Amino acid sequence: MSEICPVCGLPKDLCVCQAIVKEQQRIKIRVEKRKWGREVTIIEGIDEKSIDLHELAAKLKSKLACGGTSKNGKIELQG
Repeated sequence: MSEICPVCGLPKDLCVCQAIVKEQQRIKIRVEKRKWGREVTIIEGIDEKSIDLHELAAKLKSKLACGGTSKNGKIELQG
C-alpha cells in the first residue's frame, strides 16, 4: 500500500502538493542601480524550503558569467 500525503490526504503517487506550491510562487526579478552606476539584478520570492538558493545562485553565476551572492532569501547578481 502506498503512503498517504499528510498535506492533501492523497496517495503519494497522486499527490499534487509540489505542483501547487510551485504555481503559487511569485518570483520577482528587478534591476537596481547602485553607487558608481553599477547594476545589480535581484531575484526574490523563491521558496527556500523547496529550492537551495546557494546552489541556484551558483548555477546562475556560472551560466551568466557574473558574480553574485544569495542572502536574506534573495539572489543578487552583479551586472
